[in-house]
Amino acid sequence: MFAALASPVRREVLRLLRDTGPRPVNELAAHFDMARPSFSEHLRVLREADLVSETRAGRQRLYRLEATALFEVREWLHPFERFWRDKLGGLRDLLDEMDDHDNDNNDNNDDDDHVGGAKGDSDVGDVNETHEVDGDDDTREP
Repeated sequence: MFAALASPVRREVLRLLRDTGPRPVNELAAHFDMARPSFSEHLRVLREADLVSETRAGRQRLYRLEATALFEVREWLHPFERFWRDKLGGLRDLLDEMDDHDNDNNDNNDDDDHVGGAKGDSDVGDVNETHEVDGDDDTREP
């Protein structure tokens, strides 16, 4: 399943079918600059992953999005989404805290002639700063 979703071409085919409904092979292929056998291979991979189905209507082959398999992927990915949302929330909080710290230091600087303050003053801190986000140490060097 994930191998089928790994290709940008196949993801675009799924998007087209989602947005426009069932489409003949020729209409789908017209969106891509590739040889027809290559495009047919992409459709085969999508069929084998049960992401699309093929029906014949006269001489045309119509492809339809089969969303059931995508719901299964969504359910599997849901815990990872929560994990990354929590991690990114922690990063946002850290960046907000750092921004507030920088703003406080800039507000305390009364000398408008020197952007960095008096000679020798520095609000940058040590060369190596360590910040902890959810138990992970992040050592930064300027």
